[in-house]
Amino acid sequence: MSTNTARAAGRHFLHIPGPTPVPDRVLRAIDTPIIDHRGPEFQKLAYKALDGIKTIFKTKNPVIIYTATGTGAWEAALANTLSPGDKVLMVETGQFATLWKNMAQRLGLVPEFIKGDWRSGADPAQIEARLKEDKAHEIKAVCVLHNETATGCLSDIAAIRKAIDAAGHPALYMVDTISSLGSADYRHDEWGVDVSIGGAQKGLMLPPGLSFNAISDKALAASKTSKLPKSFFSWEDMLNLNKSGYFPYTPATNMIQGLAVAIDMLHEEGLDNVFARHDRLAEATRQAVKTWGLEMLCRDPKYYSSTVTAVLLPEGYNADQFREQAGAFHISYGMSFGPYLGKYFRIGHLGDINEPMLLGGLSVTELALDVAGIPHNKGGVQAAIDSLAKDAKARLSR
Repeated sequence: MSTNTARAAGRHFLHIPGPTPVPDRVLRAIDTPIIDHRGPEFQKLAYKALDGIKTIFKTKNPVIIYTATGTGAWEAALANTLSPGDKVLMVETGQFATLWKNMAQRLGLVPEFIKGDWRSGADPAQIEARLKEDKAHEIKAVCVLHNETATGCLSDIAAIRKAIDAAGHPALYMVDTISSLGSADYRHDEWGVDVSIGGAQKGLMLPPGLSFNAISDKALAASKTSKLPKSFFSWEDMLNLNKSGYFPYTPATNMIQGLAVAIDMLHEEGLDNVFARHDRLAEATRQAVKTWGLEMLCRDPKYYSSTVTAVLLPEGYNADQFREQAGAFHISYGMSFGPYLGKYFRIGHLGDINEPMLLGGLSVTELALDVAGIPHNKGGVQAAIDSLAKDAKARLSR
């Protein structure tokens, strides 16, 4: 049977910052017969997944697993802890911080947005200063993104916790870890986070469809007096049924099969090794970009992301057109947003990715820049190789 579309040989290079490629082992776990979600086999699986996901957030407290994307987990975090008219302090780090702020407004909350230029992470000093001004403690929550997926800027969550404490403010602390969980170091308990929001489709190497709320005792106490409406996302319903290894509604059984395997894989590699791998791949990517003579959207090295690098194109060149042209070489990048729409593309380097995969993606990127006629210097891929080789030699000499 003939078609009008020629077959594309080989694998597609998916370098968007999520969803990320799903490892074969996880795919095999998902591709299993449906089991009874009220039976003992599922109960055993649920206990394993619920206990395992705690180790990824680094918490001893419950983590709730939702059949939803990260946007659902955003809503769950707000709806379970706050009441209509509550003020929340949020930081404009980029597109996804903006979307979370918009959601807060729609839910009947009153978000105060600390303005940003999308080129840095959240500033602890700004947060501390604003909380010190709030003598009446009208602000009920501080909400920040650990990693702003839209810009490639990583915020210092531990430093923000210290800023909240220094202000002597009782606000809840909520953190979006969607594009950092399982890829960059994150410590829910140690960093004093009250609600951590996560998603399955990035560092956890799953298809979209699962998301998480890791919760503190303080957040759980706040849920007892919260008056925002919730039903599907109710913590109370989930926690009650999770204690017995079940869910209050039909869970995504096969996705949970995959989650259990993904957690096993992260621990088999070792979380510290996972984070180090992401760090060195991110640094290699940045070395390539610098050698090309292109600018990164994230300006300050202290905010550099380990999972995504946003690359600005020279004035007069459209990044969306470049992404489309690069697609001819079977590679996908993340798009641009907001005030920088059409001005940058994002290279994702997270999830189940290694040195050969990254170097392949960077080689195609250098090829695509050349074919698209975008001014750049040669040698970006060699710079990435040099960076990876330096790191490898250092590790081998230990």
